[in-house]
Amino acid sequence: KRHVQLTEAGHVFLQEARQTITQAEQAIVAARKAGRGELGRLAIGFVGSATSDILPTLIRGFHERYPEVELLLRELTTAQQVRALQDGRIHTGILRPPIHDDTLHVETLFKEPLIVALPERHPLSSQVQLPIEALAREHFILFPRQQGSGLYDQIISLCQSAGFSPQVMQEAIQMQTILGLVAAGLGISLVPASTQHLRSTGLVYRELQTSTVHVEMAVAWRKEATSPVLHTFLRTVREIIHQP
Repeated sequence: KRHVQLTEAGHVFLQEARQTITQAEQAIVAARKAGRGELGRLAIGFVGSATSDILPTLIRGFHERYPEVELLLRELTTAQQVRALQDGRIHTGILRPPIHDDTLHVETLFKEPLIVALPERHPLSSQVQLPIEALAREHFILFPRQQGSGLYDQIISLCQSAGFSPQVMQEAIQMQTILGLVAAGLGISLVPASTQHLRSTGLVYRELQTSTVHVEMAVAWRKEATSPVLHTFLRTVREIIHQP
């Protein structure tokens, strides 16, 4: 029987060949995962008020299902998200409608009422519910209209329907900043109900009486987007939102 033994060069070649085969197999698996949207990167924009509830729920649910997808999160106003979507700097955004852009898909996630944020020692804080008319003489702290007209316009419209125009004394881009200014006693604000889940000392929240105004939270993406990871994310968002 003839004995065959690999030379040193043969051993090196065999080792390299095995590594090449393993790498090729791994590349095939990775390509298939990427094609199914289970591997890759996803840039997500979000408004500050989304951090109180919906964003952590969505991110946790998606990461549990697809841990190999790298998530890049950016806090942006609604207007900033629209521009970032147009420029391709983010793949999707969690924002506040209305959005006036025919190049984007916008899908409502949920609707919620507005509530009043007050300094904790404010005279009105003793009431469980407040009529909107009770805010006529208050100083308002609001989100700038140019950064997202939806919420601003709804607040102005609500006040005007009660017979007054709000005295807007301060504007702030971030929801946490608005709440901080309220807690400092610089004014009051009307905020989405989910905002009360954000931790903030020195303020209280009160419901509005007989208010039918609801604000939306939505997910937006470019109509022409083809990213498998994006569509996997959107499918997961719908699953989570519609869970009983």
